[in-house]
Amino acid sequence: MAKQDKPDNSNDNTLDRIKTGALERNVALTRMGVGAGAKIAGHTVRNFFRSGESRNEANRNFYKAQAKELADELGRLKGSVMKAGQMLSLYGQYFLPEEAVEVLATLQDNTPAVSWSFVEPQLIDALGEQTIAKLDIQRKPIAAASLGQAHLATIKATGEQVVVKIQYPGVASAIDSDIRTLSRLVYATRLAPKALDLSHVFSELRDMLARECDYVQEREFTETFHARLSGDSRFIVPKVYPQFCAQRVLTTRYEPGYSVSSREVQALSQSRRNVLAQAFAELFVTEFFDWNLVQTDPHFGNYRVRIDPQGENDQIVVLDFGATRSFPSVFVESYARIVRGSLNANRREIAQGVLEIGLMNDSTPQALLEGFGDLTELIVEPFRKPFDPRVPERLYTPGGAYCFGVTDLPARVGQTAALKMMSKHFKIPPQEIIFLHRRIGGVLVTLRTLRAELRLHDLLTPYLSLD
Repeated sequence: MAKQDKPDNSNDNTLDRIKTGALERNVALTRMGVGAGAKIAGHTVRNFFRSGESRNEANRNFYKAQAKELADELGRLKGSVMKAGQMLSLYGQYFLPEEAVEVLATLQDNTPAVSWSFVEPQLIDALGEQTIAKLDIQRKPIAAASLGQAHLATIKATGEQVVVKIQYPGVASAIDSDIRTLSRLVYATRLAPKALDLSHVFSELRDMLARECDYVQEREFTETFHARLSGDSRFIVPKVYPQFCAQRVLTTRYEPGYSVSSREVQALSQSRRNVLAQAFAELFVTEFFDWNLVQTDPHFGNYRVRIDPQGENDQIVVLDFGATRSFPSVFVESYARIVRGSLNANRREIAQGVLEIGLMNDSTPQALLEGFGDLTELIVEPFRKPFDPRVPERLYTPGGAYCFGVTDLPARVGQTAALKMMSKHFKIPPQEIIFLHRRIGGVLVTLRTLRAELRLHDLLTPYLSLD
């Protein structure tokens, strides 16, 4: 963003309203499903006259076009069905074509806002006119997402600047209908194999959407993180204003900051970027291993950087706790076993953790377990001791720090996964894994964006009993 006190809201397209009724939303998606059926028939006929690479290329283009049409329609509908599409892109890497996953992932960005006249009744219904009168609210939102949008406001009595997050009307009540329609549409577009039972995936999506629509729970998570990080000057978590909160409204202090990818942050010295990156990594490790409570949405908009003009205490502003998940201690212990086994090249310990979590079972072939071990031993590369012979030498600084800015680890992980993990025995992971890895991936992207140079092995030592 250009200025620290002006959050990025580059998409100025404003919708008058969103389709909230089950009937009109179903009609829109059903119409698309009918059109998809006709396109599938035509594509199938044309494939009779293709062979080899020509057919493969045609299939890739077809999947991409189908996913693009689905993503465009979900983007217009917004609400829970769009959020479900975003989440589906996380699960989809295990059963959707790569082209479809890439397109659905674009639903994360550039969401158009909805007009004030559409969201104002929701605010009045939630807080009442007398309470709203205590706020001077800007009608143009500073951010818009699939489930709601945020407006900057000033508390008239104190002059404090706050952000009022308003959920779109009808979003929560449309979840069940949206999930049913989306599941039918995924099959209708042939993006998922007909024989694959995805009922549990869509059931999990339904549960997750219900949680993200619960702003009372999000308020509690925000207050929890605020309390736990209040003594750490590296982090800022917005204060909650309970008098301006409700089931579908959440009001917090306005905390400005720069995007991690902004010119201002990128211009910081290597040492300052390293300090920020270390804080990002430490926060995640603390959340998972110590608190068993993780904010699982790593979107750059949820983490801002407050730059210290004196250059001594740059800070990270942590926002949006709607996707916060609690992890059972037994899950954390089993996952720790996988990480420890990967760092120590102990395949037996890796396999034990994998079985405990439920990624595989006793009937899983040994070759697949070995392939998974190859993959996890590669993934933990940045957490190995300095100058570990299994890590390419070029990825270390002379002092033994891992160079996130130049690593090709994501590409190597992708290649290894494609070669060793394709099997009917490999199940779609449980949602705990899906969303934990979502955050881990976000941390690694952040460290790469900061071009960090870090030694992270010692960060895990207290939790894994490493040497």
